[in-house]
Amino acid sequence: MKKLKYFIFFLFINFGSLGLGSWLMDNGPRSDWYINLNQAPWTPPGWVFGVAWSLIMLCFSVYLMFLFIKITSEKAKIAFSIQVFLNIIWNFIFFNQHLILLGLITIILLTVVVFYIFFSLKKTMKSWSLLLLPYIIWLLIATSLNAYILFNN
Repeated sequence: MKKLKYFIFFLFINFGSLGLGSWLMDNGPRSDWYINLNQAPWTPPGWVFGVAWSLIMLCFSVYLMFLFIKITSEKAKIAFSIQVFLNIIWNFIFFNQHLILLGLITIILLTVVVFYIFFSLKKTMKSWSLLLLPYIIWLLIATSLNAYILFNN
């Protein structure tokens, strides 16, 4: 029962963060500003973003459930909180404010935080750490997309 409570809690936090970030982007991916940008040739179709983020947050919620059952590390809580903040605020910075460079800095920081979580807790989390791989891969792709837009517009 404890696992289920943690899982539901992290689902709520993670999907709530996605929802808040989506709201803050103010129609971002469908805006004239974004559509008219010179985008990377490897930019996936729009529907891929929703599927990817759903899978990522599902895996991340399972990972966090096991993490917070195993440990009560303040460092883990702080890293998770920073990750939530950066994940939400990137949408506002990039899509709403059109601050591409600041968006790139933000997504790089987000990637660093997720890498920190992965590597600093890998020994404790063992094979559960593999649940972070979709997030890591997606952040690397998203960072490259943001960088391409910065350097080609």
